[in-house]
Amino acid sequence: MRANAGFTLLELMIAVVVVAILAAVAYPSYQSYAGRGYRAEAHTALHRLANLQEQYYLDQRQYAADLTALGEANNPAVTEGGRYQVAVAVTAVSFTLTATAQGSQASLDASCPTLTLTGNGAKTPEECW
Repeated sequence: MRANAGFTLLELMIAVVVVAILAAVAYPSYQSYAGRGYRAEAHTALHRLANLQEQYYLDQRQYAADLTALGEANNPAVTEGGRYQVAVAVTAVSFTLTATAQGSQASLDASCPTLTLTGNGAKTPEECW
């Protein structure tokens, strides 16, 4: 009598199918999780820029009209090559920071393509914060 020395082809194919099913279920969930993580990075960048705007206002008595005045020209969360493009709009008494999803992040985070933070702390859209 011969002892079993390994797997049969049928057993191997069943294992491959099970792994493929698990991967097909897990990958979209992973993408959703990664998109939410990148959105959290955008939240952090917007809050940091809001703090820098307030510090700039204390020093200069006006808000910075561009991000380079805040020292953020090379931040990957802010530049064109990043996942979000951040823009600033300034009035005499307030500012508005807007982060717009770019590239693959725009498709990962289709429900929240833009995030906005104003000088008075208003965050829109609310369901994305």
